[in-house]
Formats: sequence, structure tokens, C-alpha cells
Amino acid sequence: MPRPRADALRNRERIVSAAREMFVEFGPEVPLDEIARRAGVGNATLYRHFPDRQSLVREVVVYVMSRTTEQAERASADEADPFCALRRFVHAAADERIGALCPMLSGDFDADHPDLHAGRERLDGAVLGLVARAQSAGRMREDVAVGDLMVALSQLTRPLPGTGCLNMDRFVHRHLQLFLDGLEAPARSELPGAAATLEDLRSTA
Repeated sequence: MPRPRADALRNRERIVSAAREMFVEFGPEVPLDEIARRAGVGNATLYRHFPDRQSLVREVVVYVMSRTTEQAERASADEADPFCALRRFVHAAADERIGALCPMLSGDFDADHPDLHAGRERLDGAVLGLVARAQSAGRMREDVAVGDLMVALSQLTRPLPGTGCLNMDRFVHRHLQLFLDGLEAPARSELPGAAATLEDLRSTA
């Protein structure tokens, strides 16, 4: 098949970027013509790339997962201290609005699509690596697992209903830092219950 033209690729990127912004601000049901308007393209251009809402939502989810994975890999490569790498990743993932994905992953969303499966596997592996290195170095408490990290990250970065997310931004990194302080070893308390694994998260989805 012929490669897409450069202008077509730029339009696709603009649509996905605009969709991510508007999904964060207004939720996944935002009108597609509003997304096209923010992207600076016509409705026909949007539908040429994404024939329905589900295909656009899927592309946004894959896009956010890919960018978040890159942040995890970059932090791991750049930071000598494994807990500093984990801390850097968590704050970077917050800036990617990873918590805003949660409302999109419901209804008739195809969570088993091959693109999503591949993106999820890559992200899971990158985050598992960060946590494993931090715990092996004695820098992160042993009674938590990746699921605990992802639950807190998703909840703390998910826009609250009825609030303007831009007004809440100033609290996100502050509260994430409080959470991260609680992950450092040595542990200052005993946690109730068992550590949450990625398998636990999948079983409750």
C-alpha cells in the first residue's frame, strides 16, 4: 500500500491530539465535530481517518499508552537511582493524563483489540521493570505491587466529575508526591489487605 502523505499524517496527529484534550475535558462522548473544529480540520477529514467514535477512542488510548511507556523507558534509562526513575515516571504519566483513559474503557469498547493488547503489554512491562528495580535496590517498600501504583496514579490523575481539570492541575503533582513518599522504603506502617497486581486490576475491569 502507498505510504500516507505527510499532510495526511499531520492531520491524523492533530485529530488524535485534539481528541485527547477534549476527552480529558469533557469525556469520551464529546461531539466529533467539536474535535474536528479544535484540530483545525473538516468533518470529512476526521471521518476519513476515523469512521466511528470507537476507532478514534481506541487510537487515543493507544497513543496515551505509547507516550506513557516511552516516559517509563526514558526514566529507567536516564536515572541512576531506581526510585528517582519511578518518581519521574509517575509525574510524567500524570502529565500524559493517563487517568482520563478510565471512562473510555467501558461500554462497547473493544479492550481485546490487537493494537491495545500490544500497547498494554509494552506499558505493563516497562512499569513492572521500574517497580522491580526500585524494590530490588531496597528503595521501595516490598508490600506493594504494580497494581497499587497504577490504581493510585489513575485515581489521582482522573478529572473529578463537575470540575474543570485545568483548575485541578495544581493539586495533582502535590498529591502524587505525597503518595510517592509513602512508597519509599523503609515502610512506616503496615498496609491492610494484599498488594494489588496487574492481574487483580484485569479481573475487576
